[in-house]
Amino acid sequence: MPDESENFPGGVGGNATAVPLLTPAEGVPPVLDTAADIADAAARLAAGDGPLAVDAERASGFRYSNRAYLIQLRRKGSGTVLIDPIPVDEDLAPLAEVINDLEWVLHSADQDLPGLAELGLRPARLFDTELGGRLAGFERVGLAAMVERLLGRELRKGHGAADWSTRPLPAEWLNYAALDVELLLELREAVAESLEEQGKSAWAAEEFEHVRTLEPGPPRAERWRRTSGIHTLRRARQLAIVRELWTTRDQLARSRDVAPARILPDSAIIAAAETDPKSIGQLRALPVFGGPRQRRYSRDWLGAVERARALTDSELPTLSQPYDGPPPVNRWERRDPAAAARLAAARAAMGELSARYSVPVENLLTPDLLRRLCWDGLGAYRSGVRPEDPGWEIDEFLKAGGARGWQRGLVVPVLVGALFPG
Repeated sequence: MPDESENFPGGVGGNATAVPLLTPAEGVPPVLDTAADIADAAARLAAGDGPLAVDAERASGFRYSNRAYLIQLRRKGSGTVLIDPIPVDEDLAPLAEVINDLEWVLHSADQDLPGLAELGLRPARLFDTELGGRLAGFERVGLAAMVERLLGRELRKGHGAADWSTRPLPAEWLNYAALDVELLLELREAVAESLEEQGKSAWAAEEFEHVRTLEPGPPRAERWRRTSGIHTLRRARQLAIVRELWTTRDQLARSRDVAPARILPDSAIIAAAETDPKSIGQLRALPVFGGPRQRRYSRDWLGAVERARALTDSELPTLSQPYDGPPPVNRWERRDPAAAARLAAARAAMGELSARYSVPVENLLTPDLLRRLCWDGLGAYRSGVRPEDPGWEIDEFLKAGGARGWQRGLVVPVLVGALFPG
């Protein structure tokens, strides 16, 4: 792996010995879980200075919801604050009044901002150290990797995938959580310096604002088609069984706030679709369905299978997944060779641009937007007569697709050259 410190003066080289960071310098603070605690924490943070380091721990893989089960905050002059939002989610107004006006520093902000917004916590400004690392050209942008390279400290990860809905939270988990914000403010300064040295500060600011203001997209259509193993099924009736079982599982998971896979794994849904059980006995003979946790829902599972069996042919789902946009790329050559050629030329040009600026291709332009442009985007903004400058319609298409100004400024000239050679 290349030594990234060659590209970033002052960075810690790959062979440097990092100093382990095992415990917070001020110790692990107590978890705050009362209205009085929140008011005191708000006052302490208000007396601090500068940006606010923020992190949140969720229970992905254990709970249906994406809510935050622990919030970590740190500000210069205020120290670290750990908050259990579960018992105080209606008492966070004093905290929001203080911190919502601050710049927040997060690592992979898009992961935590939605859950924090549910609690009324929304930043006025944002600095995302992970996204900043991508724009600065780091090959490894995990928190531990960036802390080691830029700050020379070793963060030992290990509890990020734990069930943070557990109560009480183990002491070692709290130590881990506090360390996640221990150096985040220092990391922000180091990343900001790297971006400034490379002339990318304005790009980063635009990206951070995009993440901060991004609204949740509409739910994905036909989410049941993402069931693992569904590609092995060849009949529409089997897909109907998957759809009904998936929907039943989702309803149960939502009502119990349990991750769907913990209610019933995808493999069990596929097995039922393959065998089409006609009775509870046949159902329970299948893998997983006979287990103690699944048996209590046997009638629900069998009812789902029976509903699928009762559908008319016209009510069955299609074998191929409907899609909004271009077909899968592996079909382009057969369906539209010219579009396939455009995509190949555009991808090559984007790869060169990525290497020139040390920014990942997907951060220059989302792959989906590039595919849509090459498939049917050209001409979408013509008004009877093709404009003399094809860059106009490319820029308009990308702008409508959500591409930021700095992205369009870089990629439009390159795409014009690739798609309209000569």
